[in-house]
Amino acid sequence: MADELIQMRVFVHVVEAGSLSAAARELGLSPAVVSRRLAALEQRLGVRLINRTTRSLALTDEGAAFHARCLRILADIDDAETQAAVGARAASGELRVTSTVAFARRLSPLLYEFQRLHEGVRVRLHASDAVVNIVDGGFDLAVRFGTLADSSLIARELAPNRRVICASPDYLDRRGRPADPQELVHHDCVLMGEPALAVWQFADGTSVRVNGAFASNDGEIAHLWAVQGAGLVLKSIWDVQADLAAGRLEVVLDAHPLACAHIHAMYPHRRFVAPKVRLCVDFLRERLADQAVEMVGLKAISA
Repeated sequence: MADELIQMRVFVHVVEAGSLSAAARELGLSPAVVSRRLAALEQRLGVRLINRTTRSLALTDEGAAFHARCLRILADIDDAETQAAVGARAASGELRVTSTVAFARRLSPLLYEFQRLHEGVRVRLHASDAVVNIVDGGFDLAVRFGTLADSSLIARELAPNRRVICASPDYLDRRGRPADPQELVHHDCVLMGEPALAVWQFADGTSVRVNGAFASNDGEIAHLWAVQGAGLVLKSIWDVQADLAAGRLEVVLDAHPLACAHIHAMYPHRRFVAPKVRLCVDFLRERLADQAVEMVGLKAISA
């Protein structure tokens, strides 16, 4: 493995220096040694990475792709060496986090507390109910309900999450309180998502197709409509806890638990996780676990 890493570093130096001789000077090697190591790398990979003449060098398409991967791999190694040198608790740099609009409001005071503990970190919190691509969007961390079938991401559970169907007491007084999931088809339901989620899944495998006059891709808007009396809404108890405690919303079908979608931290699969990400995930897991214990109606959250 050591020889392979040396060859990769030589290759990157050649690309960035623009010539074998310039790369040799930077590395303190002879041009002949640099040329041999570059040739050995191409022979091992079975592909030409650089077209070279006596006057110029030009990356092939394969070479350009390999160069980009080499930069990421060598950056990971450098990060790991830096982490070992300065200590595992040295979190620093910009930390870009994305979450849903509603849950971002719960995260904001926690991230403020985290930054106060690690003053070298600069927090950037992106609130959106759209599921953004973490890698393409340049995010270090996403906090999401449920997990994604994406093998390029690491998913670590932060906290349990009970989901509930609830509505305003006014709506329930007018339309009645459903006692069975199948009764939902006779109720107005507030839909969320893009496209709107029109099938509600229960833990026992039951699924019910629902409908209603109101739908939004913004979960907070759907929440407010339910408080106003527009109908039943399916929400995380983390989002509606305060309204349940105040009597603005009331849970129905409590004897029929919904399928779980626990809260996860999602981050890119890298060989070395930056201290700012690892420490933030640990911190959020601890704080959210404390909040879950105190939360109204969370006595059976692991169901």
